Amino acid sequence: MKFTCLCQGGGFNFPPCHILNVSGFQVLFDCPLDLSALTVFSPLPNDFYKAICEENSDSQNRQKVEKPLDANDLIFAEPWYKTVNNLHLWNVSFIDVVLISSPMGMLGLPFLTRMEGFSAKIYITEAAARIGQLMMEELICMNMEYRQFYGAEESSGPQWMKWEELELLPSALRKIALGEDGSELGGWMPLYSAAHVTDCISKVQTLRFGEEACYNGILIIKAFSSGLDMGACNWIISGAKGNIAYISGSNFASGHAMDFDYRAIQGSDLILYSDLSSLDSTEDIDQSSFSDDNNNWEELINSLSNYDESVEEMEKLAFICSCAIDSVKAGGSVLIPINRVGVFLQLLEQIAIFMECSSLKIPIYIISSVAEELLAYTNTIPEWLCKQRQEKLFSGDPLFAHVKLIKEKKIHVFPAVHSPKLLMNWQEPCIVFSPHWSLRLGPTIHLLRRWSGDHNSLLVLENEVDAELAVLPFKPISMKVLQCSFLSGKKLQKVQPLLKILQPKLVLISSTESHIFSDVTSFSVSHYSENETIHIPSLKESAELEIAADIASKFQWRMLKQKKMNITRLKGRLFVNHGKHQLLPENEPGGSSQTRPFLHWGSPDPENLLAELSKMGINGSVERCMTDAESEDGFTVKVQDPEKSMIEVRAAVTVISAADKNLASPIVKAMENILEGI
Repeated sequence: MKFTCLCQGGGFNFPPCHILNVSGFQVLFDCPLDLSALTVFSPLPNDFYKAICEENSDSQNRQKVEKPLDANDLIFAEPWYKTVNNLHLWNVSFIDVVLISSPMGMLGLPFLTRMEGFSAKIYITEAAARIGQLMMEELICMNMEYRQFYGAEESSGPQWMKWEELELLPSALRKIALGEDGSELGGWMPLYSAAHVTDCISKVQTLRFGEEACYNGILIIKAFSSGLDMGACNWIISGAKGNIAYISGSNFASGHAMDFDYRAIQGSDLILYSDLSSLDSTEDIDQSSFSDDNNNWEELINSLSNYDESVEEMEKLAFICSCAIDSVKAGGSVLIPINRVGVFLQLLEQIAIFMECSSLKIPIYIISSVAEELLAYTNTIPEWLCKQRQEKLFSGDPLFAHVKLIKEKKIHVFPAVHSPKLLMNWQEPCIVFSPHWSLRLGPTIHLLRRWSGDHNSLLVLENEVDAELAVLPFKPISMKVLQCSFLSGKKLQKVQPLLKILQPKLVLISSTESHIFSDVTSFSVSHYSENETIHIPSLKESAELEIAADIASKFQWRMLKQKKMNITRLKGRLFVNHGKHQLLPENEPGGSSQTRPFLHWGSPDPENLLAELSKMGINGSVERCMTDAESEDGFTVKVQDPEKSMIEVRAAVTVISAADKNLASPIVKAMENILEGI
């Protein structure tokens, strides 16, 4: 097996991307977009900014001068989207399977499926596929505003991608555009179309948690809940080479999605550990608590199943709500461009509760082209949600509170910021949920320009976006900015006890997280780095073969003299199905079977051969053939009695020459007696 890390990603919104070669098949894990890179572009200009746009379009007046960033330094053009650059180095026709772990891991998939030669089988959970499709459709809708403003692009490519233009970019923006080593320009692509998304979805095979998919009769593929978001999953690949578990960003206790099903991957031979969310963690690891000397399984399991993480997440939501209430009480409005579906739904519920407790009657707007469809869908998928949400179904309550809040007209859903119904309903102060978290697309741009000068208003961002760069086009900005951190995977302190419980033979983990396993010896650990291929040792010493009873009953065992083992020959049809190898009887015509000749191997010893011939009354002498180019061990036995004949032994062939068949037969028998064969 071979494993290549194409990209280590950047958190929830930009999951890692890897390729695994197993049983001769190339398996791609996730195909994301780095949407944080959109911050190099300027938002759509309004009348106030048109002069800046026109000024920046004239590159002749620009000079490369390092100074503090301002809005004029951004790229004034229709955005292109940054894909995984290293993926473009691979021939897509050689990719056999694509496994998508979350809706965010799907956003770059249409770039792949539209490429000539792509024919891979794509697996994704039902919920992740639907949510991912809605996200892609929303991206296209938001990007359309730019296309209408800037018009069709030149066939030679955008002006900003020319090298002389890139050299004029400030170093911070150039680093985003070109990457650390200046090699990532090839990863930028214009956004796909709605037709590309439709074609992509048509090539996807959806799965439920625990449902088996068999690829080419050899690989058994299953998805199990990761607990990160609705439909997000980890993967298990079973085959002749052993069981391989792929662990993406996972959450043990979620307030909306089904919990991380770590028991399903227990006992896997190999774990590909791709949850890199703890890279930026400042937690201290208590190595003594989870060393190999600690075999208290109850303590280990309890350390995983405690609900501290869930409580912390709810406290974060409560803090956001309290800040939002304070802002609207002061007469300001609140803008929340959070991308996580589960967090967004929970935040809706919590804000409504806080407002009711504060006796506030402030409108809550959701402005998104897919919001109505997304809200309706999330209330129809109880099988993808946590137990607390599922219990609401049996009690007759909606899975999420937004259903009731919309009916009571406490929440208002509109497809666009210029919707006539929104303009008629609009009130301030208000609380608005709208895309996009990069602050470069969607209704967020218009609302930020409206409220950026209001010191009572509040903007809520995730910590995965560079807030300073994100708000750059809206400066001077007086509104408050609250940056929040939500769980994108397991906490660092839970990684060791988890892997100790899973008991794999080998763990493959990023070299940046090697410090986690400094004292672990209960399983082997290998480290990978970005864009580096590593060879994985064989996980199984032997493979299993199911032999039909009709074949097994005809076994003719023979003892090998040198290795002291029994051996027999098999004849049948090799059949591979559902990851199992089977040997079935051949359908022989007429029900007849021919006796197969013996197979022999090895080089006969001349002294043993003479002795065996002597027992049969055949006498001869040995002559060495030192001029034989094939082998220095070649020899010839010349038989004089009872009749003349000759045995020529070479490295690749033995030739018996005799005029009488009655003499040739015992010579062959003598050779069989001294050679191994079946």
